[in-house]
Amino acid sequence: MTTPTAIPAHGGPAGVLRRHLARLVAFAASPEAGPARLGFLGAVMITAGGLGAGSTRLHDPLLESLHLSWLRFGHGLVLSSVLLWGGVALMLIAWLGLGRRVIDRAAGVSEYTMLATTAFWLTPLLLSVPVFSRDTYSYLAQGALLRDGFDPYIVGPVDNPNSLLDNVSPIWTTTTAPYGPAFILVAKFVTMIVGNHVVEGTMLLRLCMLPGLALLIWAAPRVARHVGANGAVALWICVLNPLVIIHLMGGVHNEMLMVGLMMAAIALTFGGRPVWGVSLIAIAVAVKATAGIALPFMVWVWTRQLRERHHHGPVKAFAMATAASAAIFVAVFAVLSWLAGVGLGWLTALAGSVKIINWLTIPTAIANVINTVGGLFTTVNFYAVLDITRIIGVAVIAISLPLLWWRFRHDDREALTGITLAMLVVVLFVPAALPWYYTWPLAVVSALAQSRAAIALIAGFSTWIMVIFKPDGSHGMYSWIHVGLATACAVAAWYLLAKTPDDKPPRPSPQ
Repeated sequence: MTTPTAIPAHGGPAGVLRRHLARLVAFAASPEAGPARLGFLGAVMITAGGLGAGSTRLHDPLLESLHLSWLRFGHGLVLSSVLLWGGVALMLIAWLGLGRRVIDRAAGVSEYTMLATTAFWLTPLLLSVPVFSRDTYSYLAQGALLRDGFDPYIVGPVDNPNSLLDNVSPIWTTTTAPYGPAFILVAKFVTMIVGNHVVEGTMLLRLCMLPGLALLIWAAPRVARHVGANGAVALWICVLNPLVIIHLMGGVHNEMLMVGLMMAAIALTFGGRPVWGVSLIAIAVAVKATAGIALPFMVWVWTRQLRERHHHGPVKAFAMATAASAAIFVAVFAVLSWLAGVGLGWLTALAGSVKIINWLTIPTAIANVINTVGGLFTTVNFYAVLDITRIIGVAVIAISLPLLWWRFRHDDREALTGITLAMLVVVLFVPAALPWYYTWPLAVVSALAQSRAAIALIAGFSTWIMVIFKPDGSHGMYSWIHVGLATACAVAAWYLLAKTPDDKPPRPSPQ
């Protein structure tokens, strides 16, 4: 199939806008837009169901004033849950259906199809309550701390009593902010504009995530094409993936900003603009520290560019790239910290994730298995075992990252591979992880894992992570029924794409 061609426009921004709208309308009416329309319906259902079954406010005057508070209780909650999960199912079906087209080289799915589909799926969710997470309430409370003269790296939201605090998860009320100065500034400005109004704050904070999505849309296909891969497939993996559309945007997570900035930094560095690349990585780290994993690998890329363009020796080129990267990073980060009026206290708050206990990391999963199996024969101190497995996990990370950095240094594709593996090691062996953490390596691997087998595995894993969590932010990993259902859905997703009759990677995508 082919995407509808653009309709010529005449003169100025208004003409450009008319051309894009006409192209979008033509796309919407075409058979190629089937997954876009189905996903749009799913997103509408998620938005409607979220009013009762999402990560709603504890006390919601808005719903009460609209006489819709019944959606949160009894039969109303059942109806809301059916709507929301039905919407998730439709979006997964639409995503997997589009994935079959992606694998089918003859279909020639264009990047424009992916962009238009993203717009269809995202638009309804911009009006949704937070789903699958309550983090947005913590973001607002932390921003209010800085707004009201507190240091969010020294005190938790509980030290600044206001209506925002009512909706923060109890375990985070006393926790200091684990986010960098750039994001704390964003949260501060949001609360300065909307005050302590949760609904307006949630909507505005979600809009603040859009630049991250836009950067990811811009960067992912460029990085893919740089290493000879398919841009449309990369967009399918890391933009249209339900973990991104539903979790990052629907759930309002600052990973959206971090991942977008990091991928844009990689694209700029690959494109011969390492100064801008390092600057964006510094900003990404000032949102969330994880983006810093990419920086040492980008030093290798810059080193090669200095050797190829200026014929420097390997030691001199490496020294210049390292010194310049460090200077740029420190300068950008210092400016952002100065603007926010904070220091580096947020780094100590990164340990706050130890409060999370689920099966999404290897140390915690092993501790759970030892507790479950060992408990059949003797008394097991779960938390003592957990402390040991987590220490071992941190040691694995500390040993693995330098080894990966040294191993994957020879070319740009290796740099991407190294970043992917390093992030995967971190996600798998940190003390605790949440589903949206897996969007970190997912963004980078979108340019590398484009075979049918890889795409099918990504589809199955993404589906499992999507289904195992509940719309109110809790998870079902201690319910065998829920685990079994999520696993069945994941296997079905994998099978649907693994059995598509095409063994070859997709061809380069049409623009």
